Order: sequence, then structure tokens, then C-alpha cells
Amino acid sequence: MALLPGPSSSLLSFADDLAARWGDVLLLAGRILLASLFLASGYGAFNNIAGTAAYLVSLGLSPPVPLAWFTAILELVLGVALVLGVATRWAALGTFVWVLITVITAHRYWTYPAAQQGAQYINFLKNLSIMGGALYVFATGAGRYAVDAILARR
Repeated sequence: MALLPGPSSSLLSFADDLAARWGDVLLLAGRILLASLFLASGYGAFNNIAGTAAYLVSLGLSPPVPLAWFTAILELVLGVALVLGVATRWAALGTFVWVLITVITAHRYWTYPAAQQGAQYINFLKNLSIMGGALYVFATGAGRYAVDAILARR
């Protein structure tokens, strides 16, 4: 007897049917969940430009105030675009690139003191997961519940 069900298993068939029936809703939910980080982060940066600029200075990045504004605006725009499904593939690609840049500049767990590396490593892996989610959105598109879909029907 096999340990895992085969492709004709009723459980796998149920999962396939569920995904087929609810695919567009699940794509919307996935976009919202992915965007929630960018909306919260962008909102926080927007409401604390001085704090964001100070953090950028601590990373050795300059000019800090224009970069802080850029960060806040970009994260809000990416989040809104993902939620609404506007230029979704471009938003997903932008999300991937933005998280890659932040991983390289701000989330280098190996530069932290040894006692902090474990927690920072988990955050690093979460960022890689976000990048994976962005690639999924890039590959699948927004689905039916998106501005992109409305515009495509015209």
C-alpha cells in the first residue's frame, strides 16, 4: 500500500475541484495577503518619514529623506496595485525586485551579532517567501476579480 495517495485519489481530486471553483477568489485573497505587508509598511513609512530616514542612515543609504519618501510611496503603490489587480504582473515584478533590493540592503542576517542571526535569518527566509509569492502572482496574473480583468473585457 502506498504511503501517499495517487493522482486519482478522491482527496487530490477534491483539492483540484476546489481550486478550479474558487481559483479567482483565491487569487484575490492571495493578492490581498501579499499586499498587506506593503500597505502596512508603506503607511508606517509615510507616517514616520523621519524614522524611516534615520533607519536608512543606519544602513548607510543616502539621501535618506528622498529615499524614505520613495520607499513609502512605492510600497503603497505596489500594495494598492496588488489589491486592486491593476497592472498586476508589473506590480508583482516590482514587488519581487523591491524585496530583493531590501534583502540585499537591509536584511543581511549574516551581518548581525551572533545572538540576533537566528531571528534575522527567519526574517530573511520570510522575504524569500514573499519573493516567491510575487513570482506566483507574476506567473498567474490577477484572476477575474481585478481591474486588469475588467479592462481586458472592453
